[in-house]
Amino acid sequence: MLYLTKFTFPTADAEHSFFMSQQRTCHDTYYPFQVLSDCGLRQLDFEPITILYGGNGSGKSTALNVIAEKARLLRDSRFNQSNFYPDYLALCEMHVQEDIPEHSRIITSDDVFDFMLNIRSLNEGIDRKRETVFQDYLDTKYSQFKFETMEDYDRLKKVNQSRRQTQSQFVRSELMDNVREFSNGETAFRYFTEKISENGLYILDEPENSLSPKRQMELVRFLEDSARFFGCQIVLSTHSPFILAMQGAKIYNLDENPAAVRRWTDLENVRTYYDFFKQHDSEF
Repeated sequence: MLYLTKFTFPTADAEHSFFMSQQRTCHDTYYPFQVLSDCGLRQLDFEPITILYGGNGSGKSTALNVIAEKARLLRDSRFNQSNFYPDYLALCEMHVQEDIPEHSRIITSDDVFDFMLNIRSLNEGIDRKRETVFQDYLDTKYSQFKFETMEDYDRLKKVNQSRRQTQSQFVRSELMDNVREFSNGETAFRYFTEKISENGLYILDEPENSLSPKRQMELVRFLEDSARFFGCQIVLSTHSPFILAMQGAKIYNLDENPAAVRRWTDLENVRTYYDFFKQHDSEF
């Protein structure tokens, strides 16, 4: 599915013209100006799956954030915005084939990490509460309680409950189970599968973070199926050879200036892995 077909970023000349028209001074940064133009990224033409590849500082995250803001996509975590962001977005052009669904979103590493930290905080709170409930069970079960008035009714119910149940049964009835049932990688994978639904534009910034190779390959299958069968368009950045090998993906190499479309097997990061395993081939 194609929602977004083309996106153009301002050229160095357009940026220069903007600066010449401004009276604002004393700024330490004009971000996102002078990032993508310095990297030679002028235009992206999209496929159902489009990948931005490049090293640190190549502009991948900047490009994705700019596209997401121009398209007004949902996001969970804040990101680095400067006072010049609206000016920069005004110089960008976005072409769509279909209206972008309202539930479309960008997912960054910060979103995933915040999700994992929130679950961890929730579990820690449950664990602390569990100790209190343990003690409450013992105090209630072995108390010398005597029912005297209707004001004691709730206490009576709790005493009877504690005497009918084992400690674990009592705690489960008083306290929700821990949310923590997964590793960090499993939790991250679960976040992607919960946030990505049918018929939407999804921008993912280095989704391989926190995922093992096996989980990365599972994510690849999930994203391929989402694009092929469920009306999704995927735009992402990655260093991962597993994700770069996605079927039918169009890959822009931002390490080149200007950025160019390349096969995944020609990318430096992939070639490094290939050469390493070839050197150790006899050990397998």
